[in-house]
Amino acid sequence: MILAFHKPYGVLSQFTPDGSANRPLAEFGFPKGVYPIGRLDADSEGLLLLSDEARWNARLLSPASHVEKTYHALVERLPDESALRQLCDGVVLDGKPTMPAGARLLDPQPEFPPRDPPVRFRKNVQDVWIELRLREGRNRQVRRMTAAVGHPTLRLIRVAIGGFRLGDLACGSWRELTPVEVEMLTSSMP
Repeated sequence: MILAFHKPYGVLSQFTPDGSANRPLAEFGFPKGVYPIGRLDADSEGLLLLSDEARWNARLLSPASHVEKTYHALVERLPDESALRQLCDGVVLDGKPTMPAGARLLDPQPEFPPRDPPVRFRKNVQDVWIELRLREGRNRQVRRMTAAVGHPTLRLIRVAIGGFRLGDLACGSWRELTPVEVEMLTSSMP
């Protein structure tokens, strides 16, 4: 079984509390025996997959499978072509370059429901949504990449893993993937 969960801001990608104010997954009524496949930081939102089958962890997270993950990031200031090209080519994090990625300005700009707590707003600084498609998953990679090119991330939402998209799944809700959706999820795997 594979479950899709629209993880809200301030929720851990684990079932046990960690002593912070962030809520654990145990509060969302998942079936017994499932665990997260990968993770999203507590301050990130969006698609988190859970399963009761260990094989999915290896299939979706193994560097050999290079399953693409798609993120929408609200960043400070409008990135120019040079900044987007740097994100595509890869940036150096911890002395090692990231793999090439996909990066583009979202046009039209998406309208996501407001976050609680709200994203900080500065009247004199334009915020824009960009899309990043990554095939690796380093710690806080999207945030670190956008900061490295001068556009800090203010809000981050994972919208797809492989061919499976978050779609209109309400924030804080989860559901089981259908066999067709499982096929969509794995369609981009080698």
